[in-house]
Amino acid sequence: MISPAFASILASGRAQFNARAAEARRRFPSLDMAAFGAFLHDGVDPLVLAVAAAAPERVGGATLAAYDMALELVGHGLAGPAAKNPFLNTVWCELAPLFAPLLATAPVDVLGMLSNAAIHIASVAGARPAQWQCELAAVAPQVGSVAQLRAMGQVLAWRAGVAHFRQGALAAADTLPPALALAAFGEPGAQWPQVHAQLLDYPWRGNPEGREFGSFSGLGGDFGTPPQVRATNDGFVVRSAERHYLLVADAYGAVLHSATAQEYEQATTGMPSSVRLDGATVHVGARSIALDLPAGDIALAANAHTLAITSPWTHAIRLLPLA
Repeated sequence: MISPAFASILASGRAQFNARAAEARRRFPSLDMAAFGAFLHDGVDPLVLAVAAAAPERVGGATLAAYDMALELVGHGLAGPAAKNPFLNTVWCELAPLFAPLLATAPVDVLGMLSNAAIHIASVAGARPAQWQCELAAVAPQVGSVAQLRAMGQVLAWRAGVAHFRQGALAAADTLPPALALAAFGEPGAQWPQVHAQLLDYPWRGNPEGREFGSFSGLGGDFGTPPQVRATNDGFVVRSAERHYLLVADAYGAVLHSATAQEYEQATTGMPSSVRLDGATVHVGARSIALDLPAGDIALAANAHTLAITSPWTHAIRLLPLA
């Protein structure tokens, strides 16, 4: 059962809501009205209650906007009990109500931003949607505008593993009040200009161990054959089984995009003087890292901040910070 508040709004605008549902059925012939009803209960009702508590004079407009968007999402199979992206259901019922004051004044913008973000983050292999939701919920009381919500969503998506957001997220963080930007990184006592400079100069800030990326595609991984890697300014171009990829990685995650054979050929194979391979041990400055790989066939590639290690004996790429 939906709440009395939501039921009252639906009853008072029955003709309008029914007309919208009928139009949606024409646009989406496979629209499951039972699934839509379930999403009204699970996803829309919590929003209505939150807005009714925060700004009762605006609850009607917010409800209408949420109803229309719910029809669209369920019609596309993105929301509801059989959703392609169950995370979106969670965002509507648990996260969006925390932004009730913004929903009251800009429901289309807020729900659109949160929905698009949920769909994108859930589609990025290796990203951590639950972390994004948890961290955005934690700062919700400090977010005072749609622009701030959009910026925080981008920053926290980067922190949740969407590594290619890094430059855009740093630019977005600069538009936030310093206290809010610092809250995004869990450093309330720091100075934002210093934190920003460190994040900009050192992609591995907070993760000195680096990470391992990739596995055999036959087991659900990324690479059909052991990958070969060359460096670019933004990441690494990877060749595997005649396919090419751009790997972007930093302290928060690693993301694989498509690339071309030409990009692979144009990428660099040089190595900084601070890196040396001795059998199965790689030396990076004063650090020595023993590799769990047979000596002799290990290959190295490096850009300004990251060392990539590959071998014909593994489908994984080991990524180590250079600093």
